[in-house]
Formats: sequence, C-alpha cells, structure tokens
Amino acid sequence: MTQSAAPASGTNVPPETLTPPSGGPPTPAGSVDEPEGHGGAHAKFWTLFIGSIGVVYGDIGTSPLYAFREALGPGRADGVLTQEEVLGTVSLLLWALILIVTIKYVLLLLHMDNKGEGGILSLMALARKALGGSRTVFMLGLLGAALFYGDAIITPAISVLSAVEGLKLVTPASEHYVLPITIAIIVPLFLVQSRGTGRMATFFGPITLVWFLAMAVAALPHIIRRPDVLVALNPWHAAHYLVSHGTGALIVLGAVFLAVTGAEALFADLGHFGRRPIQAAWSVVVGPALALNYLGQAALVLTNPDVSDPFFQLVPEWALLPMVILATAATVIASQAVITGAFSLSRQAVQLGLLPRLEIRHTSESHSGQIFLPQINTLLLVGVVVLVVLFRSSSGLASAYGIAVTGTMLITASLAFLVLWRFWNWSPLAAGAVMVPFIAIELMFLVSNLLKVFEGGYVPLMLAGFLLLLMWTWVRGVTILFNKTRKTDVPLGELVGMLEKSPPHIVKGTAVFLTSDPETAPAALLHNLKHNKVLHEKNVVLTVKTIDLPRLNDADRIRIEPMGPHFWRVVMKFGYMESPNIPKGLALLRKQGFKFDIMATSFFLSRRSIRPAAQSGMPLWQDRIFIALARNANDATDFFQIPTGRVVEVGTQVTV
Repeated sequence: MTQSAAPASGTNVPPETLTPPSGGPPTPAGSVDEPEGHGGAHAKFWTLFIGSIGVVYGDIGTSPLYAFREALGPGRADGVLTQEEVLGTVSLLLWALILIVTIKYVLLLLHMDNKGEGGILSLMALARKALGGSRTVFMLGLLGAALFYGDAIITPAISVLSAVEGLKLVTPASEHYVLPITIAIIVPLFLVQSRGTGRMATFFGPITLVWFLAMAVAALPHIIRRPDVLVALNPWHAAHYLVSHGTGALIVLGAVFLAVTGAEALFADLGHFGRRPIQAAWSVVVGPALALNYLGQAALVLTNPDVSDPFFQLVPEWALLPMVILATAATVIASQAVITGAFSLSRQAVQLGLLPRLEIRHTSESHSGQIFLPQINTLLLVGVVVLVVLFRSSSGLASAYGIAVTGTMLITASLAFLVLWRFWNWSPLAAGAVMVPFIAIELMFLVSNLLKVFEGGYVPLMLAGFLLLLMWTWVRGVTILFNKTRKTDVPLGELVGMLEKSPPHIVKGTAVFLTSDPETAPAALLHNLKHNKVLHEKNVVLTVKTIDLPRLNDADRIRIEPMGPHFWRVVMKFGYMESPNIPKGLALLRKQGFKFDIMATSFFLSRRSIRPAAQSGMPLWQDRIFIALARNANDATDFFQIPTGRVVEVGTQVTV
C-alpha cells in the first residue's frame, strides 16, 4: 500500500498532494525521539541499557506513586482494611506486571518488529500487509491514535501532581501550594520543547536509574519487617480477591491497571534501543525495583493500615524531601517521553493523510526524530493545565487515566493476533491460544475502567471522540476534493504527446511539478502552459508517497521514468517515520544520470481555495471543520523542505 504524503495546506489546498487516504496505519502510542537509522549496531550495549531505563521506562516507573494507593481505595471504603485485601491487591499488581509487561510485551511483542521498528503503527502495517489492506484495521488505527493523545495529556498531569503532593507530608502547610507548584513545573516543561530534547535525554537514564534504586532501597526495610508480605507472589491471592469481591473487584482492577500504564513504550521504542537492552533493563532493574516497591508499600500498610500515602511514607522523615524532589524529576522525564511521543505520532499521522500538514521543526542536525510541533505542543499544554485545574489531585485524575491506556493495549493485542495468524502463518488456534488470554485480561481491565466514566473516565473518551471526528472529517474531505479534481484531469501521456507534436516556446532550466497522481497532468503545469505559454527544457512530474515501512534506503527512495525529450515522471517514497525532503530526494537523481542545477530549478505548486458547497458528501458543519483544518495547515513549501525562493504557486477555487 502506498499513500501520498500530507494533504492540504491552508484554505488553499495544493492538489498535487491531495489523495484520499487508502487506510494507512496511524501512529504508535508512546513513540519518542528516534535517531536516523538504528544505532544499536554501533552503540555500546550498556549505553542503550541506561538510555532505555530513562526513556522506555520513564512512564511506568512513576506508577508506584499512585497505583497501590488507588487500588486500596475500595478496600478502605468500609473503614476496615483486612490483611487479605492488602495481600490480594498487591498480588494483583504484581501479576499484572508479570502477565502484561513481562510476558506480553517483553517476551512476545518485542519480536513483532517491522524492519526493526515497533509500536502500534508498525504492528498495524504488518497486519495490513498480511490482510492485503483492511478498512477495519484502518479504523482501529484511528482509534488507537486518538486514545494515545488522551494518554499524552493525562500522563503529565497525574504524574507531576502525584509527585508534588508528597510535599504535604513534608509540611501540611504546603497543601495550598500543590496546584501552583504543579503548574509552575508543567508550563516551563512545554515552553522548553522548542529547544529540543537531546541535552535533557542525556540525563534521563542516570536519573531514572537512581529513581528505581531509591524505590527498591526504600522498600527493603519494610519487607524485612513483614516478610509474610512475600506470599503475595502466589497468584492464588490475586484470584481469591477477584472471586471473593464480586463486582467490587472490577473497581479494584481499574486502579490496578495504573501499574502497567507506560508498557506500550516498551514496544514503541524497539527501534530506538533494540530488543536486548530493553529486555535486560526490565529484567535486571525496572521489574525487580517495581515489584520490591509494591511489596514494600503493602508491608507498610500491613504494619500501619492508616497510612495515607504509602509510597512517600516508605522513607524516613529526613529522606522525604529528597524523595519528593527525585520523584518530581522522574515525573518530568515520564512527561517528556509522552510529549515527544505525541510529536512523533502527529508527524506520522500527517504523513499518512490522517491530519492536515502541521509545522514540524527539527531541533537536531544529527537526529531526525528530535522534532518540535508548535501547534501540538500548545494544545497539549492547554489540555494538561486544564486537567490539573479541574481535577486538582492525582486521585481525581486516576479515574480518567485507565481508559485510554487499556483501549490502546487492547487494540495492540488484537493486531498481534492478526500478525501471528496471517503474517507469521500460525494456525488460528495457536495464535488464539497465545493472544486471547491477554485480550480477555485487558477486556476485563477496560470494563473496570469504564465503571469510572462519570468520575473522570469521560475525559479520554471525549478527547478520543473529538480527535476521531477531526481525523475522519479530514479523510472524508480530502477524498471528496480529490474526486472532484479528477473530473477535470488530463492524462499526462496525452498532454506530453500533444506538446511533442506542437511544442510551445522552450526556456532553459528545470521545472518540478508536484502531483498526487502520476498518471494525470498537474494543474500547475496546465496553468503554466495556458497563461505563460512556455515549457521548460526539463520538466519533472513528481509524486511523493508514504509507504508502510519505517524508513527507506536511498537506493529505493526514487524512481525516474522518461516520457519524452522534455518530460520525466518521478516517484519519490518516504517511510512513515521520515520527514519528506524533496531537494535531498531529487539529488539522488544524479546517480541515475539525470543532471540538473537546483539553483536553476523552479518548483510549481497549485493551490485551491476551498469553499463549502450546497451539496457535498458531508454535512455543512463537517465542511466547515474541514475548511478550518485546511486553513490552519502548514505550507507545502515548508513541509516538503523546498527552497522558498524557487517556488511558483498557481491558485484556483474549488468547493467541497
């Protein structure tokens, strides 16, 4: 499957890039800054090991701040917290980590890579390839992308809030300052995004490593005092809790799921760090540290059931303030990972035609994945601050957190079943035996989180619904506009034949005309012939396409086909993890014998101003949404990185 790179720009939509999305996969939840190519073969294992601890596990590493506390909530509801309830709760947390994180992600999904890349987008590309294209898989992708944005807004809010709330234990007088301090941390975090994350990332691994070690060390004394807490490792306690508490157990499961939020990053960052460093980091540091901390919290509660914040009360009073500071640093790192993931997701959604072109700034000369999207950054900042002000506490936000993550994980498990069955050629029974248990577990988690819809769970559902509407409107609008423009299209072969028989005045230089359909004549070419009555010495009809691979080698990037003495048809391809750069792509033509001077080359773009039509394939309100999206889209010149001084634009008007 191929698909042209981004649709429209402004209300003036360039038809050369308009093509209806054919159902390409949207982006992975939790993807972060990726280097150009895979550095795993050249970087030392331990560098990748430490780096993966900071980036891959930043989100899941902050879950102990609130997961166990929230999971105990239903047990405290009757005023009596029994030993079996404590052991059952921590057993559920531990086995959620074992089943979902260790077995599903670390041992299974990390092997389902697409040319070395992981994440829901890469998994979807494999599933679509196995099925020969699927509209259902496309819709699953839309939903997965929409749910991830909800996660990207909630994660910074709940993580930073839960860390700063530790100040209330240092001094109760600080309770009134939790909200202002949280906002004072969040706002600068988003403001510095334009400077790039390269320098910050250098410190991610070491700080997060200290964080995990501190969590484990803080828990050990409490486990030693109450070694009976280790019986929670027996899954019987988890099963008994679920059976004995009936429907109330569903409420507990919703909170237990908070312990595995961030697991999707394991898979999404596969191409950035490699399988072995990620697996080793989980097995040696992250998994044991999380297990020890949850056991330590449970031991503390068994000793003193009245503790209000079992995470921070693990440490002695003298260590409380340093732990709060370390927790705040860890939550900022977790937030950074999800913010850069949202940037990466948005770029890929644009590439695959699910969103209009957005301004993308590269913040590093050596790492193509270090990007900054001002519009997305602003929307995330506003969303995070609004959530903090509305919910005011991490407990309030906990109800809103699970739905987005469970939905994404359920989609991932469903796609993994398709990959096992159709791509790996397993029998349906074998694929089902492996994946159906995970689907059943995550379905239970989803149902348990849906019980919290009216307590805050409506937030990610509303966000996902709104984003689904925007993406579906864009896809429909582009399709309608594309079909309308095709009615007046002239076959390129016919036009070239006519011009060879009756050539206009020939001028020196090279002209590049962009079009989404290599079989039809670009509108800009027709307008140039009609109004200027000239033809360049060399004319390149260029089509830019995005394909279902993360990246391409230069040898596969570009294909040229001569159509006559003055015309060449060129198809340029980019992977869904790449940013299109037309000048660099055209430079590859020299290796194929096509000589041209970039300083004597003009790029012709045709723009169409969109107006709502009385009768169209969409309601008037949806027409207006589509036009608003187009009006706020980035300029095609910037998106394709074309030199601004070499662009000629031709405008017309069209209704949608």
